[in-house]
Amino acid sequence: MMRLSHSHISMEGLRFHAFHGVMPQEQTVGGFFIVDVKITLPLTKAALSDDLADTMNYATVYEIIKREMSITSKLLEHVCQRIASALITSFPQIETVTICLSKENPPMGADIRKVGVEMTFVTK
Repeated sequence: MMRLSHSHISMEGLRFHAFHGVMPQEQTVGGFFIVDVKITLPLTKAALSDDLADTMNYATVYEIIKREMSITSKLLEHVCQRIASALITSFPQIETVTICLSKENPPMGADIRKVGVEMTFVTK
């Protein structure tokens, strides 16, 4: 008998122009941010039914992330927490959410492609 042992949905490389950061120019001019999300949830029912109602709609996940990215914050950690909270509220079947949020070309006087945080939130 076959049994699904682990399942998740992921979205990688979501790119947004947003206004996060502690420097005044970051909140005025903004910059580009990359979001990767991995959501652990039971997908056995969806695998058997082939019905969108038994899983998560990727478009809805994207819209939630887009909405939260549009709200200016000083810290990337705060943005991650808001995204995770909004996803968990919308999809109570979520078990864990891992969010990697990176800021491209941060204004820190260094030749650096990006900086970021990765945070995992557990619901159960």
